[in-house]
Amino acid sequence: MAEHNRTGKSGEERAAEYLTARGYVIRDINWKNGKLELDIVAYKDRTLVIVEVKTRSSERFEYPEDAVNSRKIRHIIDAADAYIQRYELPFEVRFDIISVIKKGDEYEINHIPDAFYPPLQS
Repeated sequence: MAEHNRTGKSGEERAAEYLTARGYVIRDINWKNGKLELDIVAYKDRTLVIVEVKTRSSERFEYPEDAVNSRKIRHIIDAADAYIQRYELPFEVRFDIISVIKKGDEYEINHIPDAFYPPLQS
């Protein structure tokens, strides 16, 4: 496995631990449906929380959350729609970002609730 893949996987693991410690129930990690993927699907307070995790080994070039652009958001929305339809979930949905910066053996975690909303379609 390439180093950036290991970094991403460890970031997702830390993000799941972070959420669990704060009372979230993790439903899925790395859920896939064809080309669609969700990093973490969690549940808390009658809300389904779709979490995009961005991990970096440095913030030198950009903060991890800055990598979540409009194209990435569209993919997340499509994947969330597929997830909700597959499991017929009646919950409110929220989209969060967790940025993880690995600093040596430590991880700096920044949780951004309601990081974005589904774009309106015309």
